[in-house]
Formats: sequence, C-alpha cells, structure tokens
Amino acid sequence: MTHDPDFVGLDRDRFPIDPWRLREAVFTPEAMDVSETLFAVGNGFLGMRGNSAEGRKAHEHGTFLNGLHETWKIRHAEQAYGFAEVGQTIVNAPDSKVMRLYVDDEPLSLGDADLLEYERILDFRTGVLSRHLVWLTPAGKRVRVVTSRMVSFTERHTAVLTIEVELLDADAPITVSCQLINRQDGEDEYGGMPETATLDPRRAERIADRVLLPGEYWQQGNRSVLSYRVANSGMRVAVAADHVIDTRNEYRVERSIQADIAKNVYNVQARRGVPVKITKVVAYHTSRTTPTRELLDRCSRTLDRTAMQGISAQYVAQRDWLDAYWERADIELAGHPDVQQAIRWNLFHLAQASARADGLGIPAKGVTGSGYGGHYFWDTEIYVLPYLAYTNPLWARNALRAREQMLPRARARARMLNEDGALFPWRTINGEEASAYYAAGTAQYHINADITYALAKFMHATADIAFLANGAIDIAVETARMWATLGFWRHNGGETFHIHGVTGPDEYTTVVNDNLFTNVMARFNLMYAVRSVRDLLRQRPEAYARMVARLNLRDDEIVEWERAAAAMAIPYSEALHIHPQDAHFLEREVWDLANTPEDQKPLLLHFHPLVIYRFQVLKQADVVLALFLLGNHFTQEEKRADFEYYDPLTTGDSTLSNVVQSIIAAEIGYQDLALEYFLHSLYVDLADLHRNTRDGVHVASAGGVWSALVSGFAGMRDHDGHLTFDPRLPDSWPELTFRMIWHGTRFRATVRKDSLHFTVLEGRTPCPSASAASRTRSHRAGT
Repeated sequence: MTHDPDFVGLDRDRFPIDPWRLREAVFTPEAMDVSETLFAVGNGFLGMRGNSAEGRKAHEHGTFLNGLHETWKIRHAEQAYGFAEVGQTIVNAPDSKVMRLYVDDEPLSLGDADLLEYERILDFRTGVLSRHLVWLTPAGKRVRVVTSRMVSFTERHTAVLTIEVELLDADAPITVSCQLINRQDGEDEYGGMPETATLDPRRAERIADRVLLPGEYWQQGNRSVLSYRVANSGMRVAVAADHVIDTRNEYRVERSIQADIAKNVYNVQARRGVPVKITKVVAYHTSRTTPTRELLDRCSRTLDRTAMQGISAQYVAQRDWLDAYWERADIELAGHPDVQQAIRWNLFHLAQASARADGLGIPAKGVTGSGYGGHYFWDTEIYVLPYLAYTNPLWARNALRAREQMLPRARARARMLNEDGALFPWRTINGEEASAYYAAGTAQYHINADITYALAKFMHATADIAFLANGAIDIAVETARMWATLGFWRHNGGETFHIHGVTGPDEYTTVVNDNLFTNVMARFNLMYAVRSVRDLLRQRPEAYARMVARLNLRDDEIVEWERAAAAMAIPYSEALHIHPQDAHFLEREVWDLANTPEDQKPLLLHFHPLVIYRFQVLKQADVVLALFLLGNHFTQEEKRADFEYYDPLTTGDSTLSNVVQSIIAAEIGYQDLALEYFLHSLYVDLADLHRNTRDGVHVASAGGVWSALVSGFAGMRDHDGHLTFDPRLPDSWPELTFRMIWHGTRFRATVRKDSLHFTVLEGRTPCPSASAASRTRSHRAGT
C-alpha cells in the first residue's frame, strides 16, 4: 500500500467527534450511497440500510434477512466437471422503512428540500437511528420532522420505526403514507439510482426475472401483511406491520393493499404546535421450508407480543441489551475521542452483523448491503470468530453450528473433487459452492483449516467440551480427512508431505503448489484433529464412541494425520532467508507498485487475471497472515524478514491486509507503521477508503479492528490454548482498556506504557500473566 502518515479519517464538519455516536451534521446528497451503509441498523438476522424514511432516491433500498436468497443455474462459457452449478444471492426483503410525508400536498424529498436544520445520529448505546430536521416548504412553512428506526436485539424479528411531524408556523394538511413495498421486483417508481455497467466482482448479482412470487396478503385494522415465495430457491418470507398514530389533531385513515404494496395513509388536519406521531412496528419471518401461512402466524404473534409489552418497553430492552454488550466488549482508548468513536462504530457493527444470526452464517457485509451477494466466506472464521469467542462466546458457538450444519453438503463437495472427508464451500449461503471462478474460489482449500482454526479458538476460549462432544468434533475430523487425501508424499532424501494445486488467501496468485499459508494451516488442522479426538476419548469416552461409529473413524487415520503434519512441506528460501508464498512464487517478476497509477487500482478491476498471476504482487498479505495466526511456528527473525519482503508487494486491494500487517508490524517493532495500518483498517468504511462501502460494511475488517487492538497493540496470543500478552502500545496512546472472557471468567485489561493490569469482573479463573517479553519491560499483572 502507499504509506500516508498524515492520514485523516473523517470529515469532521460533517461527522463531529462523539465517542458514543456517529452524528451527521450536514446532509450530503452526493454521499448518500455510503451513508446508507454507515447508518444501517440490524441485529444479525434483520438489517435495514440507512435510507431516508421518505423512501425516495437511494443507492439501494435495502432490507435484508440473513440467509434469504435466490438461486440460479450458473452458465459457464466452457463447462467442466465439478464446477459450481448453482449461483446464490441475497434477496431484498419487502421494504417497511417507507413513511412518506406531504405538507400542503408537497412531498418532503431530502435531495430537493430546503433544510434549515439537519442532524442524523446512530447511537451505539441505544441502538437507535434518529434524524431531526426543519424543512422550509415551498409555501414558506417551517416543519419539524423527527424520525427514528430501531432493529431489536432482544426481539430478533422486530423493528420499530417512528415519524413525528410538527408545524412551527401555521396550520396545514399533513399526509403520512406508511408503506410496505416489494423493492426486489421493482414494483415502485422510487427504485435505486440507475447503475452504471460494472465488472466489479464485489457487487451482488442482479436478477432480471421475477424473484418474489406473491402469496397471501391482507389488511385488518391497523395491520398490513405481505408474503412471498422465492422463485427458484423456494424460500418463503412474510412481513407484517402494525401502525399507531398519536395526535390531538383530527385525522382519517385510508388503507389499500396489492400483492407488492400495502399502504396505511394518514390524512391529518394539523394545527401549528400540535405534533403528529406515527409508529410502525414490523415483524419479519422467513424459512426454507415453512409455508407462508405459518410465517404469517409467527409475524402476528410477534406483533401481538410487542403490543402487549408496549412500544416503550422495546427501547428499554434495547438499551439494557446494549449496556450488557458494551460491558462485555467495549474497548476504551484514552486521549483520542476521534479514534474512540471509530472503534465503537466498528464494534457496534460487529454486533449488528452477528448477535442474532442464531445459527446462520455471518455474511461478508452482515445485513447492511448486498455486496458479495450476501455470501459467507472464510473471513468470518479468521477475522470475526476470534472476537466473538473472546467476548460473546454464544455468538461464536452459533456461527460454528452453522458450519457444522453444512457438513453433509461439504462431504458431497469433497467427493465431487475426489477427496475424502468434507470440503467446505469458499463462498455460499445454502452450503453449496457458489464461486463460478474456481481458481480464486474453489481452489481456496484453506477454508477447511480456517473453520477448524475458528473451532480451536472457540475451544481455547471456552473449554466447552460438550460442544465438541455434541457434534463439532466432526468438523475437525472431516477436514483432516480432506487434507490427508489432497496432499501427497514425496521421497527425496526424506519424507515430505505436499499440497499442490491450491490458492491461498492472496487471490492475485492462484492454483499454486505448496502455498505456505495453506500448508501451515493444514498442518495445524491435522494436529488439532489428532488432539481433539484424543481429548474426547479421555474426557467423554461415550461421546468418543458415538463419534467413531458415526464417522467410521479408524485408528490408522489418526496416525496418518499426525505423520502428515510432522512431514508437511514448508517453503523456505535459504538465499533470501524468507518463506516464499508458494513453491514458485520467487520465480515471478516483481510488479512495480510504486509506479502503478492510482486510477489502475484495485488491480482486479483493471488487469486480466493472467496478467496479475505472472507477478509477485499481493491482494492479501498471505504469508503475514500465517505469521499471526500461527506465530508460535515462526521465530521473530523469520517474522521480521518475511514482513519486510512482503510488505512492499502488498497492494492493500483487500480490506483484510491492513489488519494483519498492523499486528505483525507491532510485534516486530514497527510501531508507527502498525498504527498507520490500524488507522486505515479502522476507517476503511467510515472514510470509504476502498470506494465500495456503499455495498455494505466490511464486517471482517471490523472484526480485524478488534484483533489489531487486542492482539496487535495489547499483544494477546493464545497459541495452543495458552493465553499470553506482550503489549506494544503506540507512543501517542496513554492507555488502552479492553474486556475478554476466558474459560467463563470475564476480566478487564488495562495497558499503559509501563504496566499491564487485569481485573476480574466475573468468575474465578486466574487472570493471565504477561509474557516473558512483557516482564522484561516491567509490565505487571494484578487483580
């Protein structure tokens, strides 16, 4: 990447510093697409982009339900055996955000309105998105408009939306049209902005045919209901909304409904100074098999329960939930409120992506946008699962359960590719491989080891042997089996185990032999499977017996895994004293990044893959990531040499590179560079550094922000289940405080220049100690 020590993250006139809120003080129409992502609200299941309540022009009128997707047959220009056959993309669920306002029959449209006041706030403590404005109508009347939007963390299927209107100068007729709209199939004139042609593979697929086939729809009293079946995937979705008006003005209600739009229109004879408040409570339910009739019943029960509890109780529950979340997961940085704000924005969006996924995967964009088609990638296991395991282990457990449930299809995929065990899909929603380009997709076999690595992190953090015994052990066993057949033995002066024809995390170098990242992760995978099987035999012999019977596991397989791990080929150059990224990486020409124009970046959008593949140039810091994940397999000298070689070759085209570059830079002593990389990761979405934030939050990068703080600057490692700390705080940071859970004990750690202090908040497990390296710098541990 191009180093920029004077990097500034945000326009502070537009986004004033506020450690607990993202506040937009100036309406900026040209940045509307990015702000839709920045101000999105969600809970891991249901997500709503930060579109205006008026529901007019937008980049994407997005309402997303995790896992709700459409499928289609992938048409390859040249078909071959084993190519992915079924494409998948997230579906835009019916839009319930719309609450259109008219005064004197003149519509409020932010892009055209004369705004005397404007403020929008995403509050990290209340979980509410609010907007306050004063609109000067064409007739010269000032109108105060306050809207709010909340997607509940406690009620997974529920959102609460409000609009409050008050005339400040004179009486006038007011109309508020509350709507449910099928945006997916374009049944409304206010669709997204016209899109220019693009070959950007990061964007979602666009489906021309009808996607949502109407089912039952009706209105009864203040309740409106729509339901659909997704055309090819067969999934079902239902949405229902209750409406409540609170005003002392006279009003009347008009209701209408069609298959793709439901309207509850409130016509109010508004008096000056007498407000009108309308609240819309919405419920969404979806399923792969459940009939829409039952989904509608579920929606009704959700709304009935909310009505019984009271709307105000939803806000109280949301605040209580977030108070508990921040107590578990907050990171406090003294002296830098601007950085503090960005840290909390990232942590808040991690909760919005994962908290209520509840056994579903965590999409690359969470539920904030359609980028990458709503797919689940290995990013979750490497960048998000560690954060979850150490702060919210139940969420990590649920995410791993989603992978466990994919095992039947992963086994089928392995058989198709002539391997034993299971091969998890590189990108998927429903468990089937959805990558149409195998070289940068299916060939990333490391996904198997990444998932097992995440399982190991969870087990290290929780010691939850019951989770392993109840089925998660199958992940470790079946992935190990795949490596045992994918690799092969070579006898040249000794036995070595090789893995050929794979792609590592760096997608600018594909289908190579002995990719270092893949091999060291496969070695870990094999050894972890060996240890886990033996641990299960020792601690839960009955569960072990069931597992052996279920998987038909043989003792000789375990011996073979151990042997292959011990003999794994790890590329190393004696001439350069570095680890080559793969067996032939150093034979390639070095790309001249320094003289590559900015308008030709990212490279994947401007150069044919074959051009890129011929060079030493990286999309992701492939080897550097291995140095972090399995740091106990490398010496400090090797880490420094590898980092210094690969850092100039890394483009920064992936949002994930800066995170691991920051962590390793901190470990080997490049503190200024570590801070620079961290800040780029921190602001990757807030400052739209990759120019694609409009498609959704980079959730893995947000998870990486936590790792850069805790594993980078606080130096946390848990290699083989041993928790240690070796802090490397930037010179400009006086104090960093974070929270973790380890074996059920919750503690707070405070890092200062000359100390490391632990406080047990809950539980009895002793706090970890600083590593030997920390002690030499007079760090102390206390309770």
